[in-house]
Amino acid sequence: MTGETDLGRMLATLRVERLADPVTVVTLPEPVELGDGVLALVTEAEGTTAVVTVDEADRRGWPIGFRAAWLTLAVHSSLAAVGLTAAVSTALADRGIACNVLAGFHHDHLLVPLDRADDAVAAIEGLARRVRG
Repeated sequence: MTGETDLGRMLATLRVERLADPVTVVTLPEPVELGDGVLALVTEAEGTTAVVTVDEADRRGWPIGFRAAWLTLAVHSSLAAVGLTAAVSTALADRGIACNVLAGFHHDHLLVPLDRADDAVAAIEGLARRVRG
């Protein structure tokens, strides 16, 4: 297994990267391909969940509900790491910021309300600063 597992090291080296385009989450009855603004897919029994740029959702006529900022935790955390998601989600919850997590092989990605994105970045960066001392 690759990636960091030590929570202290993960938090101390944590950086946040923000995707420039706002995104939304839609559910579709049929499968869809990645690309052209479709950034992530989850297949469930009820349908396909797609994370898509707001512009692409609008272009395709898909409903735009939750408008979010896509934040990437720029630390290569192991899929077996314990505590990173809990630490970050607690920092956000303490500030009343909703967070939806997508785990990639190399990084965790967060969808936070678009109007709270700057607050979310500040909360996560503040967590990293506190750990670094």
